[in-house]
Amino acid sequence: MLMKHLWAVEASMRGYARKFGGNEERWAIAGLLHDFDWEICPTPEDHPTYGAQILRDHGYPEDIIRAVLTHGEHTGIPRESQMEHTLFAVDELSGFIRAVGLVRPSKSLDDVTPKSVRRKLKDKNFAKDVNRDDIQKGADELGIDLDEHIMFIVESMKPVAGQIDLVPSEG
Repeated sequence: MLMKHLWAVEASMRGYARKFGGNEERWAIAGLLHDFDWEICPTPEDHPTYGAQILRDHGYPEDIIRAVLTHGEHTGIPRESQMEHTLFAVDELSGFIRAVGLVRPSKSLDDVTPKSVRRKLKDKNFAKDVNRDDIQKGADELGIDLDEHIMFIVESMKPVAGQIDLVPSEG
């Protein structure tokens, strides 16, 4: 399950790197690695600082490490770069969009719309571990309307739909 989330976030980061003129590979790596330590350290006390230290020990660039560290509010490290703000903005929403897609009859991102996502956001029992406030805050940090943000992530995730248990788009 974790890998599917990581692939969704990676795809979303790739899309936004292209939109914002960021380094696509670095942004994608930040998305792919942001939660890699979660299964080892699933507590705010350790995640993502444990993973960031592993990345540092293995020589990863500091911009990727900072993005990993700042994707969670609990670290207290302020987000500064566009990549950091974007990782925060896509993390919760990518997972939520995937969940919405999985409950659609078609299991396809083609049928995920801002309206369907907003409807599910109101249902506090649906994907209850997703922080709804962080979803809105992420869009605000990017200066993008939430509906536009939702559709951008949906489109960014379509190339990896098959990897994340959704039906690939036709055409």
